[in-house]
Order: sequence, then structure tokens, then C-alpha cells
Amino acid sequence: MTIININALGVTIGDPLFTDLNLTVSKGDRIGLVAANGRGKSTLLGCIAGTFEQTTGEITRTRGLRVGHVPQNVPSEALELTLYDMVLAALPSEQAEYEGWRVDIVLDDLKVPYELQQKPVEELSGGWQRTAMLASIWINEPDVLLLDEPTNHLDLHRIGLLQEWLTALPREVPVVITSHDRAFLDAVTNRTLFLRAERLRVFQLPFTQARAALDEADAADERRFANDINKASQLRKKAAKLKNIGINSGSDLLVNKTKQLNERAAKIEATARPAHQEHGAGEIRLTNSGTHAKALIALDDAEVTTPDGQALYQTGQKWIVPGDRIVLLGTNGTGKTQLIKMIHRALADELSAIKCAPTIVEGYSDQHLGQLDDADTPMTAVAGQFDVGDQRARGLLAGVGVNIQMQDTPLGALSGGQKARLAMLILRLAKPNFYLLDEPTNHLDIEGQEALEHELTAHGAACLLVSHDRSFIRNVGNRFWQIERRRLVEVDDPEAFLASEMSA
Repeated sequence: MTIININALGVTIGDPLFTDLNLTVSKGDRIGLVAANGRGKSTLLGCIAGTFEQTTGEITRTRGLRVGHVPQNVPSEALELTLYDMVLAALPSEQAEYEGWRVDIVLDDLKVPYELQQKPVEELSGGWQRTAMLASIWINEPDVLLLDEPTNHLDLHRIGLLQEWLTALPREVPVVITSHDRAFLDAVTNRTLFLRAERLRVFQLPFTQARAALDEADAADERRFANDINKASQLRKKAAKLKNIGINSGSDLLVNKTKQLNERAAKIEATARPAHQEHGAGEIRLTNSGTHAKALIALDDAEVTTPDGQALYQTGQKWIVPGDRIVLLGTNGTGKTQLIKMIHRALADELSAIKCAPTIVEGYSDQHLGQLDDADTPMTAVAGQFDVGDQRARGLLAGVGVNIQMQDTPLGALSGGQKARLAMLILRLAKPNFYLLDEPTNHLDIEGQEALEHELTAHGAACLLVSHDRSFIRNVGNRFWQIERRRLVEVDDPEAFLASEMSA
């Protein structure tokens, strides 16, 4: 049964975000909404929720439909409330007084620990804030659920719980999800909408299968366009030949035939449509300056501690050699980031338990992009650090999706995706041969994640990385270190760890 019908929908904000979108949302649908950063995913959810006015087209909803929209950011007025009170406040006042028990049920279903329920929302991690928003929407039992990047800031365990929760939802409640987590989309969706400025595509398939179908459809469009153009070209060549014969022979019949052939060619050219060419949110390219060192990093049973000095685990004897792409595995709080930071410090000021090759050129990025100063501008972040000249700096910034209007504004005004691509540009300009990357796919769209995967694997640079993105882990890693029982051990692959985290 169709509950939402979207007809010829379009939104233009300066340039068209998308046009001529036709989509039905029916009971049982689990729709994955996929697009590059800044291409209108959140805007479309706003249109469906009725909080954003479309430019063209219309949306028809069944009478009395209750739409639950979970945006990316917590409303400012909720930040000072406790998590529990934020969810309670979502109930109508007449219900809140007598039906507070419903809050307990929702929070229990979402596996929210009691101690976190009593904390102010502003003190919670980004992942728990997203859980609080989901609970505050779900408590009113909407007929359709719109989720905007629900896995952002979640660790693998919480992603697993969210997948389980979505799977257990009543079948009649459709869900529309925007996400850059490919494995998550594969697990929870049964339809995929590729949102593009034009030539949008919808497939009755989860993401990975839909992506293959999209590539095939675009390739078929490309072949069709090439055939049409070739056919028109052949007609024009034939017309030119007949024209010469007709002129020389004075044949009106041949002159008329020439005119007909040219008209047929013009009609084919007018209706021929080139295949869709997706314009990315900005390129990601890395490099590997190379080194002759046999070992880049040697860990001699280093002790990894919390910031206040409490022991977490021992590394044992470990080596990182050129070509290693090592993924750190471990549950939240076990000290993955602390090892990344410890090696980062050792590269600047050698520690006795960590030896670093003198030829290492480091490329470091933390999960919050803390290496970027929000008070800087993109221009000062690039031209101020590297001898590239202003003109080339502006070209480089444009290439990663920071347009000329944004290049002299503070970095704080950039989107998360723009900051992530800027950080990758700065890494490339540093010409490293060893990358330390903590959650590098944060804020990157699927295209950006795939570009980063390609760059890390294609150039053979060594890296040590932390990620909660299962697809990224599987596609990049060729060695895996797992924190287990206060030791760092090497495992053959990440699958056992990922399975345990997702089902814990």
C-alpha cells in the first residue's frame, strides 16, 4: 500500500540539487537514499517531512500520516535536558504526565544504559545523541521513519544494535535512510534511490546490488548514445554524398532525399541523451614518497595508556614495513586511538619502546580532523604550509570541492565533507610514505570512501588505521592487529571480530 507519492519533485538552491524525482513509499519499504555530499539527501528528507519547500513537483501523503524525521543534529533546546527528559518532552503534554512508562520501553529497546539516561544531552557522545534523537521520534510511533545518517559517530557495537532494532520494526512501517555506510545499507534496505541532479535511478535492490545495476544502466545509456550519434553521422555522410550527386546530375529527387536524410539525422541528434556523468563532491588523491627502510616502525612491547596514565595493554614486539596496511581492531575504549597518538608522538620525539625509521614522512589525521584549525582559511591551510603559490593553491582547493567563495572563509564554515577532503589534500601535499589515520572515512560520502580506498591500496604506502566502517576495513586492510585481553595480537582477518561486535 502506497502511503507517500512523490511526483516530478525538484529542488534548486542556486543550482538544481535534483529534478523530476518520481518515487512511491509503501508499507514494507526500506529505502536507502544515496548521493554525494551536498547533493540534496537531507533536503529531500525535509521535503518528505514537510519541513522544506520543494521548488517543483508535489508530494501526496495519506490522510493523517505521521512522519518521524530524525535529522543529523540535536535541536539546541534539547541540549540542556537529560537524555530521559528529552525523550519524555517529545510526548504531547497530556500524555507525558501519565505515560512516562513509554520512555522506559523505548530506551530499553534501544539498549540505552540507565546512567546515560540521566546525563545532559550536551555531555553525551555524538553516537548517543543520535540515539536520543531516534528515541524522541520513535516514542510517538510514526507511520514512516526518515533517518538522516543514523550511523554517524556510532561504533560497530551500536551499529549492530541499530541494525537489529530496524530489523525488528513492524513491517508496515517504511523507513527511508540516508547513509554512507555501505555494509549498513546492504543489511537494512531493500530499495535504493540514487539521487542525482538528473537521471535519478531507483532499484528494488539493496545498495551493493543496486550499485552494480546502476553501473550497467549507465553503461547501456552510454552505448545507446554512441550508437545514436554514429547513426546520425552515417546519415549525414550519406546525405552529403547524395547532395553532390544530385547537384551534378540536376536530380530533384536526390536533393529531396538529401533533405530527408539530414532531417532524420537532426531528429536522432535532438533525442539522443548522453549517459549521466556524476560530478563528484571533490577529488581525493594521495601519494607515496617511498623509502628504502626495511622497517618503518618497531614496537618493543610498548605500554599503551589512557591520557591520565592508566595502563590499557602491551603491544608485544611488532613491526610495520613498507606496504603494510594495518587495521587496529578493538572494542570502544580499549585504546586504538591511543596507540595512533602514541606513534604520532614518537615520530616527533622518539620513545624508548617505539623506534621509527629516520626516512619516515608522516601523514596524520585524527577522527575529529583536529589537525585543522577552524580559525584558518582553506587558503592559509594550504598556501601557508606548502610552497605552491596562490594560484595553484586555489586550483587545488577547487579540485577538492572548496569553491572560490569558500577559500578565504574560516574552516569552521566548511561542511564535514569539505573539511575531510581538505585534510586529504594537505596529506597529499606533505608527500608522506606512512599514514596514521583515525576514522578517516568520517564525513566522506561513498564516492570519497572508495577514492580513499583506491589511493591507499594503489600507491603501496604503509598505513596504520582505525575505522568502524566494515567495507573500508575489508577493502583496505592487509594486516590486522586486535586488542585482546590487554595484549595486541595479530589476526588473519577481521571477520570474527566484526561478527562479535555486531552481535554483542
